[in-house]
Amino acid sequence: RRKMVTEVKQLREKVGQILDEYQHDNGMLVSILQDIQSEYNYLPKEALVQVSHGLDVPLTQVYSVTTFFKSFNLEPRGRHIINVCLGTACHVRGGVRVLEMVEQELGVKAGETTEDLKYTLETVNCVGTCALGPIVIVDGEYSGEMTTDKVKSLLERYS
Repeated sequence: RRKMVTEVKQLREKVGQILDEYQHDNGMLVSILQDIQSEYNYLPKEALVQVSHGLDVPLTQVYSVTTFFKSFNLEPRGRHIINVCLGTACHVRGGVRVLEMVEQELGVKAGETTEDLKYTLETVNCVGTCALGPIVIVDGEYSGEMTTDKVKSLLERYS
């Protein structure tokens, strides 16, 4: 319980600092949210409430901005972001089987985050490296010609 109170206090202080950096200018809402997400890897509800009060804008407006931009996340994300390409070229070369193997290894489905907040698994439609498909991207690092046999060793590099 004490740890949770401390974490909330630290979050409030950090969000307060970010609001101060932008001089509580509600025209900077997107930048403020980007800074908060950069700090926490998602946008905690408590932070959004504080931003609403700190900028004197309705909470619904803050939420509408967070849901409009795909880059914002309202749920905690993993330290490692895994993207499996399911574009046409990757799909016909076994991208779905690779995705299923990653899901099996991590114990989550696409769009989910592992309980320990280590990995978030997502799919993408095309990353433009069709000749190397199927492609798996972990934290921006591309691994081409992926097979189900290579999935476990790829994930072990990030454990």
